[in-house]
Amino acid sequence: MAIREIIKYPNPILEKEMRIVEQFDSKLKQILEDMYDTMVAYDGIGLAAPQIGLDAQIAIVDIDDQHGTIEFINPKIIAQSGSQIDIEGCLSFPNLYGDVRRATYVKIQAQNRLGKPFILEARGLLARVCLHEIDHLHGILFTSKVVKYYQPEELKDGKH
Repeated sequence: MAIREIIKYPNPILEKEMRIVEQFDSKLKQILEDMYDTMVAYDGIGLAAPQIGLDAQIAIVDIDDQHGTIEFINPKIIAQSGSQIDIEGCLSFPNLYGDVRRATYVKIQAQNRLGKPFILEARGLLARVCLHEIDHLHGILFTSKVVKYYQPEELKDGKH
């Protein structure tokens, strides 16, 4: 397990379509463990493979103890509904925050670290974070969806 460097914008990997994962082996397991350690070290709640420089459809999300760590390999959004606007940030854009509109509900089909397919239904914050990380796998950055940016002093004062 290792903490990897976070790739920052404008690195071109952040705007690329990631490759499908075909090998479900010990290397993948190591990548997932490194991604978890990196996400925790940088105080994140989600991380996608391109954010550590890997061209692969891999993302992890961990918003709280109730849901635990969710690992997505080759995720596909199969349904979404509703609409919510809330503040987002991104480890690849330090100190940049803005309101983003996302679905309130999402249904995702993906594979786990062993290659076994699963379906996840998520609502609220979990849906938001899953959608943010899956966007990364398709080269879509949260900055392309921001409806309002916040100044650092607005966040410190809790004015957002």
